[in-house]
Amino acid sequence: MIRVLFVCLGNICRSPMAEAVFRHKVKEAGLAGVIEADSAGTSGWHEGEPPHHGTRRVLDRHGIDYSGIFARPVVREDFHKFDYIVAMDDRHVQDLEHIFGGKKHPRLFRLLDLQPDCENKNVPDPYYHGNFDEVHEMIDRGCDLLLAHIRENDGL
Repeated sequence: MIRVLFVCLGNICRSPMAEAVFRHKVKEAGLAGVIEADSAGTSGWHEGEPPHHGTRRVLDRHGIDYSGIFARPVVREDFHKFDYIVAMDDRHVQDLEHIFGGKKHPRLFRLLDLQPDCENKNVPDPYYHGNFDEVHEMIDRGCDLLLAHIRENDGL
């Protein structure tokens, strides 16, 4: 099983959206028994809460299931538990390295790092700006590229 963890700050907007979108794409590709996704936040502010209503609205509109997704904080054990740790922005990468005790995870990167034609590699936080549709487009494209990357790197 290949395990992917998506990470943002509070785990109610970007990372649960990425988890749901990625799970949807994995299922469509027939890889549901091979690739597993989860999400977490670098803070525990929203622990136990479902995705933000803006995230749910966008996912509903696209027919993407988000059942079973609830906010949780990243824990040190995630370093060993996940094959890929995909952050939404620079700050999350820094926070993750701190949470992991300064260790560099071999497959920790920002979602948009896989998109060569993208100048800004940070997915903006719609919690503050309300741009859930724009963020969904970025995450959707990023998840396509992530799935292709995993398929190539892991021989799927």
